[in-house]
Amino acid sequence: MNHLDKRLFRTSLFFLTLFLMASTVMAQSTRKLVRSGDKLFNQANFRAALPYYERALERDPNNAKAMYRAGISLIAFDKEKASEYVYKAYRMKPNVDDDVFYWLGRVDLVNYEFDNAIKNAQAYQASLGKRDTDGKEQAALLIQHARNAKREVANPKDFFVKNLGPTINTPFSEHSPVISSDDNYLLFTSRSAAVTGGKEAADGEYFEDIFESRRLGVDSWETPKSLSSRLNGTGHDASIQLFDNDSKLLMYRQDEGGDIFVTSRDGGDWGQPQKLGKNINSKGFESDAFITRDGSTLYFSTSQFSENGDLDIYYAQRQPNGDWGAPKNFGNNVNTAFDEDSPYFTADGLTMYFSSRGHNTMGGYDIFTVKFDTVARRWSRPENMGYPVNTPDDDTYYRLSPDGSYAYLSSYRMGGYGEKDIYTINYIRNANVRGHVYSLRDSTIIPGVELVFTGTTASNAPLEYRDVTKPDSGNYQVSVLSARPYQVTLTRDGRTLATEQYEVPLSLSDTTVFEKDFYIAFEDTSGVGTGAFVFKRIYYDTDKYNLRPESISELDNLVRVMKANPSLRISIDGHTDSRASDAYNVTLGENRAMAAYNYLIKQGIPSNRMITVSYGERRPAAPNDSPENMQLNRRTEFNVIRSQEEQ
Repeated sequence: MNHLDKRLFRTSLFFLTLFLMASTVMAQSTRKLVRSGDKLFNQANFRAALPYYERALERDPNNAKAMYRAGISLIAFDKEKASEYVYKAYRMKPNVDDDVFYWLGRVDLVNYEFDNAIKNAQAYQASLGKRDTDGKEQAALLIQHARNAKREVANPKDFFVKNLGPTINTPFSEHSPVISSDDNYLLFTSRSAAVTGGKEAADGEYFEDIFESRRLGVDSWETPKSLSSRLNGTGHDASIQLFDNDSKLLMYRQDEGGDIFVTSRDGGDWGQPQKLGKNINSKGFESDAFITRDGSTLYFSTSQFSENGDLDIYYAQRQPNGDWGAPKNFGNNVNTAFDEDSPYFTADGLTMYFSSRGHNTMGGYDIFTVKFDTVARRWSRPENMGYPVNTPDDDTYYRLSPDGSYAYLSSYRMGGYGEKDIYTINYIRNANVRGHVYSLRDSTIIPGVELVFTGTTASNAPLEYRDVTKPDSGNYQVSVLSARPYQVTLTRDGRTLATEQYEVPLSLSDTTVFEKDFYIAFEDTSGVGTGAFVFKRIYYDTDKYNLRPESISELDNLVRVMKANPSLRISIDGHTDSRASDAYNVTLGENRAMAAYNYLIKQGIPSNRMITVSYGERRPAAPNDSPENMQLNRRTEFNVIRSQEEQ
């Protein structure tokens, strides 16, 4: 080795040593970050653990353990990302953890991948030793939750779920909604950074505080304010129920194991909370309560009588001296070996809503209902309220609005602003659809036409509504379940005159009215005519809306007919094939209709004689199964509507 070679060797060795030292320091730093995350992870402080794992992954993207535990930590905040991380960690290192199949099943469950959840839970079950009874029980529970969820999601109920919005909900947990009797004053519990004292609890969120907000409009609320320090202490405080003409509030306070308190106000601030008596509060955990409208009975959740520390629902009667009597178990019909919480009753006291981790839950807490049979004098078996009220994660604190027309709910469901958010649950209502049936040729009314609206419920049960146009006015009216498409078939004297799709918008009130007129090619009472005017369709290239030369010729013919018939009005309907999304195709269809419309305007046809409609891909002229058929669907049609003389 010559002098130059030796110098190059020493230089290379120097840089290699520096690289190895830097790599060692980085590896030590990554391990330190993972250890810091693990310490918090093992305390179930997932919010605080997550940044350590994320920083470790920035330094070492292939660190399977950091990826795996970051995924588990994300389940409450970002379910899709949690699934991505846990699966990526498993692909990096299949033996990343003994419980990896369980957590693969868990992220599958909360992401609605129920068959995969069952498969992974079964793999986890098979990996366990014979003596691991706890693990086998958890696997069996996960399998059952996935099966329950698969059944409920396949048979949804007609509910409309809506987030209360970012004024109320934050990246932290909001829950326990309490609404005043006029539906304009909301109390709720938050773990956001705006809480009194701004101190974090052991799980990384701030201590619970009670907030208030007033309604500004149907869907808007004023900026929430934390209640006085009299209600919000240094630990957890939560709203439970307004009662006695909204002058009193039941609330939870972290006192011993957690207890139920009551506070009052007389037109001003809330007074100092008073702890309920020893028949209600114990050394165990009392989490939630409900007092009946007459003030005679208190239902509450407690762990006091449980062997394994789970919550059960008990009740106590008010005594003549005002104290609460000895608590009684609501019954094994409701209480299980898992948590039952958050009892809430309708105004008549005949229906109870509650949250449970038992029964046939979809995973976590679900909302259940029981009804009292006044003849048999007993409560019914608990019934799961189903999807979309319930999800594969926690759904709790179901509270009816004052008039019972909708409800409030706390939920960890996907698409929220943070962890647990507050939602409204509306029952989808019927809507009144009314209108007329007109002749397409001369716009006269057509009596005696039967209209049959056929559709399905959310769970695909058939729906059918019908009416016949009146002899004098040609009008009809049907009351149909809203928020769904219907096929409307128009017949007369046993002959089908027309079939049309009509999507009824969402209605949350049975008094909502939608107007819908139908136009059919009808010449006389003896049969169906073809109409006085027939115009050829024009066609387009894929994803285009410029007019072809042959289309110009057909449009020029349309111009001649319209100028010769000044009362003629037309609908210009744009259509597409099935490629691209529905929203994109609606826009493309509108562009195609507007291309023809703009050409006709330039040729002197007044704008008040034309309307444009886009159906996108929804009304194909042929199946979208070949290039030739797709060409038939990329079109604009021209249909005659009412003449101006009949306006």
